Amino acid sequence: MKEIVIHSPEELPDAVRILLHRAARARVMAFYGEIGAGKTAFIQALCRHLGVKEEVSSPTFSIVNEYEYISPGDSLAHPVYHMDLYRLKDIEEALQIGIEEYLYSGEYCFIEWPELVEALLPEDSARIKLEIIGDSSRKILIL
Repeated sequence: MKEIVIHSPEELPDAVRILLHRAARARVMAFYGEIGAGKTAFIQALCRHLGVKEEVSSPTFSIVNEYEYISPGDSLAHPVYHMDLYRLKDIEEALQIGIEEYLYSGEYCFIEWPELVEALLPEDSARIKLEIIGDSSRKILIL
């Protein structure tokens, strides 16, 4: 487990680099934390780091947002899936939206409120817990 403490949103890019280094092989990243802990802000920073040009916003009502970035390794466009599962009632709803296709696509998949689908997550998924420790300070645990 790796613990990172940030004191302002300006420190998010450094935290993103640490996460991507620690979880280099993970394409599925599950973000845990209470409302306001910074899950969406962290995912926005991750997407910016990857080179996503579109505005990244929480898919609270759409459940899944898809963005695109150009991979420096192959110069091809790749999708990034950003999920917010807060509104889902059970795992059956997740299966109905085709969550397994996203999780096993080999592409980046960032999930807010993943508790409901824990059993479906690939074995090599990264799990990140964000905790509020002050007005703009957060503890980020890479589990």
